[in-house]
Amino acid sequence: MTDDLVVLASADGRPCGTADRATVHTSHTPLHFAFSCHVVDEGRLLMTRRALSKRTWPGVWTNSFCGHPRPGESVEDAIYRYAQRELGIDVEDLRCVLPDFRYRAVDSSGVVENEICPVFVASPVGTLRPDPDEVAEYAWSDISDVWAVVERAPWALSPWLVEQIRSMPAPDPYGLDAHPNWLRAQMEVNR
Repeated sequence: MTDDLVVLASADGRPCGTADRATVHTSHTPLHFAFSCHVVDEGRLLMTRRALSKRTWPGVWTNSFCGHPRPGESVEDAIYRYAQRELGIDVEDLRCVLPDFRYRAVDSSGVVENEICPVFVASPVGTLRPDPDEVAEYAWSDISDVWAVVERAPWALSPWLVEQIRSMPAPDPYGLDAHPNWLRAQMEVNR
């Protein structure tokens, strides 16, 4: 049964086994595969606040959703599955914007995230119906505002979101090059 397994990774980024998702995140979390997805619509990024019942980073504001591909599942298929499970929507126009993103972070309880985590951007399809076990609340935020929060108050966001934003080119803060589909334009650059 692969429904609740994550794929472990060797230091050089190759699959090297599986582990139960419910038990893999500890103070000694092994390197494993994951993904992050940023849902964008008309120049806005969907930000979510993690449910207070989450084991890691409860109540923290972050990108739209994250997850883990199952053994034998493509990252893209995992994204489509998690979009439905966590947000109650489908996504389209899926593009990978940070294919080599990898991070390690420790939350205040000592639980470690240790992931090879490509970052994707997608457009929403349908009306949001977030699962309250995953998402405490959500907000559509102007993309330049998200970059400003990362610059001014990174402590207010998940560490992976901060690292992801710092790895992407920032939108023009004065609006000279900004347009409603700025992040979509970045997706085109990374095709």
